[in-house]
Amino acid sequence: MKKNISKAILLLTLLAFIGTPVLKAQTKEQIEKALNEAYEKFKNLKEGKNADYIKELASVDPNIYGIAIVTTDGQVYTKGDLKSAVSIQSISKVFTMAKVIEENNPKFIMDKIGVDATGMRFNSIVAVEMQKGKEINPLVNPGAIASTSLIKGADSAAKWKSILQVHSDFAGRQLSLDMPVYISEAGDNLRNQAIAHLLYAYGRMYFDPVQSTDIYTKQCAISVNAKDLAVMAGTLANGGVNPVTKKVCVSSETVKYVLPVMATAGLYDDSGQWLYATGAPAKSGVGGGIIAVVPGKFGIAVISPPLTPAGNSAKAIQTIKYIIEQLGVNPYQITPKK
Repeated sequence: MKKNISKAILLLTLLAFIGTPVLKAQTKEQIEKALNEAYEKFKNLKEGKNADYIKELASVDPNIYGIAIVTTDGQVYTKGDLKSAVSIQSISKVFTMAKVIEENNPKFIMDKIGVDATGMRFNSIVAVEMQKGKEINPLVNPGAIASTSLIKGADSAAKWKSILQVHSDFAGRQLSLDMPVYISEAGDNLRNQAIAHLLYAYGRMYFDPVQSTDIYTKQCAISVNAKDLAVMAGTLANGGVNPVTKKVCVSSETVKYVLPVMATAGLYDDSGQWLYATGAPAKSGVGGGIIAVVPGKFGIAVISPPLTPAGNSAKAIQTIKYIIEQLGVNPYQITPKK
């Protein structure tokens, strides 16, 4: 009897061992197929134009096109340009928000900033004035500047060091500042300075407004490539643990509160359209990058500088939509039980 049971257990173990690689290979094949098809389908897309309100961004090569997917078990899939880097811009807002939540608690960011979408432009001063600095959202400029002011640190240098480090931890390598972009933005960020001072007048800025704006400007100028962004997105998909380095960047509890804000306010004025089409929390930046998160499965990133009128990479939108559709990973796509 015991011998038969042992044989049964051995047989089941062998079947599991034999079956597992087949499933993994099939998943790998599906991902690579979707990625390759998307690249070929959209590589010649000519829609959009580079952001030019930040002068340095206008001169970035518009032909950069890189795609990367990082799964929660640390597999990395890439296609196209992985060497060219761009400034992270508004994608950085996600990781600074995550750091603020991690250092405090979810209620803290609701009380100090708010999480509702403003319903207005990402750099709206009217939104601040109407709400008297409340409900300004961490993924638009007013809320993002307030987020930088909330990062723990004795001075601006300590706050900046903390912000750069959390971005580096998420990316799995030490990131650096794109100095020409920073200089360009710092010389022309009067609107953000005005927003910071208005928030300060309403008691919604928690550190010196000029220094907070400067820190925010630096974080937007962090240099990243498509793989960096995909690892960062994959870390969110993996509940805050970097799937490549295995470093715990933030808790899974923090990620639980970050993803809904991405879902509702991640793609500027087109956030609703994006969620309607993909179901995936995402964040774009005017540097040309977009990250998207399929929770528990993978993170995906695309870099292509030409933007739609709403400020989102035209190629990245089409590429990620296609891959999500081909892989059938829209979280709202439900197979009914029969």
